[in-house]
Amino acid sequence: MATGSKKEAKAAPSADAGTLEALSEAIESGAGLPAVARAAAKVLRTSVAVIDRSSVVLAVAAASSSEESKLLGNGDGVDSVELRVADAVVGELRFRTKGEAASSAPLARMVSALLALEVERSRSGDWASDEAAGEFVGAVLERRVTDRGDIVARAAEVGAEIEGGSGVITARAHPHVAQDGDWRARVLTVSLRVLRTQAQGSVAVVGNGDAAEVNALVPAADHKVLVRAAKALSGELRHSLQGFSITVAHSRLAQDPVDLYRAGKEALLAANVAEAEGMEVLAFEDTGSYRLLLPAMSEDPSELERFYSETVAPLSAYDEQYATELVKTVEAYLDNDGNVTPTAETMFTHRHTIRYRLERVRDLCGHDISSTEGREKLGLGLKAMRVLGIAPPKGPAMEPGAKGGKVRRRTASE
Repeated sequence: MATGSKKEAKAAPSADAGTLEALSEAIESGAGLPAVARAAAKVLRTSVAVIDRSSVVLAVAAASSSEESKLLGNGDGVDSVELRVADAVVGELRFRTKGEAASSAPLARMVSALLALEVERSRSGDWASDEAAGEFVGAVLERRVTDRGDIVARAAEVGAEIEGGSGVITARAHPHVAQDGDWRARVLTVSLRVLRTQAQGSVAVVGNGDAAEVNALVPAADHKVLVRAAKALSGELRHSLQGFSITVAHSRLAQDPVDLYRAGKEALLAANVAEAEGMEVLAFEDTGSYRLLLPAMSEDPSELERFYSETVAPLSAYDEQYATELVKTVEAYLDNDGNVTPTAETMFTHRHTIRYRLERVRDLCGHDISSTEGREKLGLGLKAMRVLGIAPPKGPAMEPGAKGGKVRRRTASE
């Protein structure tokens, strides 16, 4: 068992035997985290806050509401120590130092070790429950459980009543800067808190990719519940997670529990499209012609991958290698009905540069975008890219025909 400090605690007088005895008594008697936090505050001679690994505030011992706000705001003068049990971070201890009445580093380390064990003991049941619910959601969405009776029974075991209908909501949170601690667990906690106010019994699982992707199974007898829950989740994630890009999407209502696998694919498709097009919230039924690609995505995504590789993939690879913008040019050209002049205006470059890029497109992928067939194939290739969640390469364009080798960028004032 070990603890790790984010800030070095300041040197100060040691605790007296009476306060240490009171802390031990609070832990041994099972008085609960609030009582333990109060005892820890007396040992450290300062205000303290105990927070679990998913950023849930478990207990605060502060002399005033102002002092509590400063603690929870984690501002100046607040020391923070990770609560660890072996190699696992189970929470965080925050305390405010007050002049000479600050805790010593060894004392803070000892108190945090005791608090870590108490947090782990008191929260292990909740974490086990959430993990079981997450395992169930993953099993359904990955089609590892397919029998109707099994799905309903396992849902009931984790508190989700889905026989009256349910749907899937997918939320993604991309951090713009490096995050401390188990930030994905924080995204999951915020998501569950919101969804359970909209639909009791909602359960979810979070992935471990570069973004936190939360997939939630939401009991709902009415499609409007999914719409409200998705909007509420988007708003709360945007408010609670500063410095993150947020995308939320939802499926249609699944009346039959067996259809939850399909609903999961609907939510995933909508999330991929929303992310590609810069939308914060998107319903599957609002994805337009992308809906036609759902069967391929659900049953045989390799077919979509092959089509992408035969159309847009060579352009994306070229963009990645040479920092050009062929994929964006194709998108703009199709959006402008195959007209070079408005495409050049959209891309803030000369029309001769656009014509050069379109020639490179034909040379690289073999499809002439000036023809009807070429536009259809490249348009479907772009849709396949978005449905598969493949992000286009980004970067300045550098190719012959662009002024000075660079394409002019839109400024904030334009």
